[in-house]
Amino acid sequence: MKNFTKLSLLTVVLATMLFSSCKKEYDSIQTVDDNAIQSYIKSNNLSMTKASTGYYYNVITPGIGDVIKNSDSIYYSYTFKLLNGTVINQTTDLMIPGTYLGYTDRFTIGGTSYLFTPIREVLTMLKRGGTARLIMPSNLAFGKNGLAAINVGSNENILVELGIYNFTKKHEVDEFEINKFISSKNLTVIKDPSRARYIISTPGTGIDVINTNSTIVANYTVRYLDGTVLETSIDGAFSGVLSTLYKGWQLIIPGKLTAGGKMRLILPSDLANGTALDFDIEIVSVTN
Repeated sequence: MKNFTKLSLLTVVLATMLFSSCKKEYDSIQTVDDNAIQSYIKSNNLSMTKASTGYYYNVITPGIGDVIKNSDSIYYSYTFKLLNGTVINQTTDLMIPGTYLGYTDRFTIGGTSYLFTPIREVLTMLKRGGTARLIMPSNLAFGKNGLAAINVGSNENILVELGIYNFTKKHEVDEFEINKFISSKNLTVIKDPSRARYIISTPGTGIDVINTNSTIVANYTVRYLDGTVLETSIDGAFSGVLSTLYKGWQLIIPGKLTAGGKMRLILPSDLANGTALDFDIEIVSVTN
């Protein structure tokens, strides 16, 4: 019985030591992170506030207008950086994310889902037009495992630059994105009343006039405005009745192209698939 008691006591002592050791190791990582963040703040002459959960933040521009509620839609920007300045993930003015303010802590990066609560908390401090930065210690960011897909190592502290655009409507975002895109590509376009933009390189030589009931065979490539190819068909294999295709195709192609015609077509989200899109289109044949 005495031996059993001694063994039980030894087990408890060893378990306590192991737990204490693990806790000390975890606390030491937090301490190392905090020291590194404070050193970064000091060396960059920043003024930042430490939140109760351990991240640091400062509001650069508070923005103007009404306080934004969690149930309000916002269009926002973010740039994730390592503390050495390396950019690991960011938005662009060509594809602006939008969601409810209360959902801005949800990210899918490198194929993995994350919940970054500090980002939502800092965005709630801003009004439209506002900007801020925060630094997340590793345990609130990508943790011990990091994320190899975007070159984040183990226990990396992450700097995030945030902004909320002034836009409140999707069509405002479309106009901003499309104008940025056109300017960046130095394009000369025709703007249709539907807000679609197009460039006709050749109207075509076919005799059949295209209408929404026409069956067309087309070669095309469609891209997001950042250049990412969404879909392509360039072997004459695609065909369809125009009335079943993109709304922007239905509005712009009739009366402007015949068989052999080619155009570049830039569509706002409501004339595309919910996102502004950039098309190269060639009409191969037309059947009425």
